[in-house]
Amino acid sequence: MSLLPYALARPILFGLDPEVAHELTLHTLARVQGTPLAWAYCNSRVDDPVTLAGLKFPNRVGLAAGLDKNARCIDGLGAMGFGFVEVGTVTPLAQPGNPKPRMFRLPEARALINRLGFNNDGLEAFVANVQRSGFRAHGGNAPMLLGLNIGKNAATPIEDATSDYLKALDGVYPHADYVAVNISSPNTKNLRALQSDEALDALLGAIAGRRKALVKQHGKRVPIFVKIAPDLDEAQVDVIAATLKRHGMDGVIATNTTLSRDAVKGLKHAEEAGGLSGAPVLEASNRVIRQLRTALGKDYPIIGVGGIMSADDAVSKIKAGADVVQIYTGLIYSGPDLVMQAARAIKNRK
Repeated sequence: MSLLPYALARPILFGLDPEVAHELTLHTLARVQGTPLAWAYCNSRVDDPVTLAGLKFPNRVGLAAGLDKNARCIDGLGAMGFGFVEVGTVTPLAQPGNPKPRMFRLPEARALINRLGFNNDGLEAFVANVQRSGFRAHGGNAPMLLGLNIGKNAATPIEDATSDYLKALDGVYPHADYVAVNISSPNTKNLRALQSDEALDALLGAIAGRRKALVKQHGKRVPIFVKIAPDLDEAQVDVIAATLKRHGMDGVIATNTTLSRDAVKGLKHAEEAGGLSGAPVLEASNRVIRQLRTALGKDYPIIGVGGIMSADDAVSKIKAGADVVQIYTGLIYSGPDLVMQAARAIKNRK
């Protein structure tokens, strides 16, 4: 358990604007990671290994992309006991994202709405941060895995999106344990159109082709996972599953945030544009996971994410068909101890 109870820090953070609190937390993590002060939030890592896509995950609980977009806090986040940490989304060029305010808390629903829009410092700065992390200084022998999440710049026309993904893939490939391809953020115009039949087929075909060249160049095959939305019907999920397998993608991340507001109607900020995360997404995400498992078979890797606010929620993802899970909004509402609690519950599930 972390030495500093999150219950003491949460009222202070929740008294701030959500994005200010977010940036303050990241700044603090970046400053204290690797120092004795990290003991305030660090947890022991639950040992519950599983091998997926040729990677050995030390336990089944990871951090979802979006919290650390610039890979500034890899070591600090790793100290919380995660089996794997995913950072990004990074785009080839730096971009400011959407206008502020763009993050909103819905505490009655244990939820967030964000429309950040892939705000990040760009690929060059991102890779430099990854290389500087103590995690990578271990020579790749650190006890957790690192996923690098890539996307397209907002200014890039959707018909040219593939070029952005290939540039980003080239940049992160040598440094990633796995690469996550984000085609499901609701906050970049038209991005979710890449989940449609022809667009997805073309994008994944190009990514598969580029990976073949990168395998030869770097002498290693890095697994690629594709992150999809919860706002898909069964027919769309089936098409995506078939396309993933056809192009040799190694796994799927289900799911991103939702555009649905059914669970938060009438609450303050409920009608803000952006993606809704937190408790209201749990069942929609689990539904997509169940459909994916049926479509993909029992051995295809699925990372389950969306609405994990408790240890029981994490177990529900595994029971729905996920192999491992990721948290983000649950970390904001419950604090770092959720990582260990979820990992233990999954390990001891019946």
